[in-house]
Amino acid sequence: MTTHDSESTNFLYPFIDSEETDAKSLLDDLAASARGKAAESARLQRSSLEEYGEGLTAAGIEMADRFRRGGRLYTFGNGGSSTDAATLATLFSRPARGRPVAAWSLAADQAVVTALANDVGFDLIFKRQIIAHARDRDVAIALSTSGNSDDLMTALTEAKSRGLLTIGFAGHEGGRMAVADYLDYCFTIHSQSIHRIQESHAMLGYRLWSVAQEHLARPGAYA
Repeated sequence: MTTHDSESTNFLYPFIDSEETDAKSLLDDLAASARGKAAESARLQRSSLEEYGEGLTAAGIEMADRFRRGGRLYTFGNGGSSTDAATLATLFSRPARGRPVAAWSLAADQAVVTALANDVGFDLIFKRQIIAHARDRDVAIALSTSGNSDDLMTALTEAKSRGLLTIGFAGHEGGRMAVADYLDYCFTIHSQSIHRIQESHAMLGYRLWSVAQEHLARPGAYA
């Protein structure tokens, strides 16, 4: 392992850099580290559900109402959050059970994203897609571990002005998302670990989906 590689990973596994030579001791430390991370992730998810339970239920019901009226879901994020956004869109559009709804990840089409980034600027890659596709019955969900990404905030502003239901998943202290008046709901995971934040974002997305599914399944939902 190079010095650079060591410096980039020792915050995850500091005991690896301690030049520990006993294999059993090292494996025990690795196992303990994994257990600790899993326990922290579970604790954070429980506390987030306790904090945002009512908000998640309210948001899920509003989403279901919009889906009943033909609304669509647009998800977006950067980096690892873009893959989380794609997973969330797939959960809604191709669920293992329940009713599928129209849902797209705005980072999924490489041709569109790179064309917009090149032609009009990276900060507009999601806003321009909202302008092109969104209607007032739709839903926009932005995922950001910092809550500060310019391209997300620009898109959310546009989405709100067009009448979309706007939802933000943030981390740390919530950043700009936590104080934005153009967000109908903001769910902040209070952690300094990007990994734990994204794990809890996945849980929040699943909760929104399950609430929406419950209300879509009620008799007369599409009457």
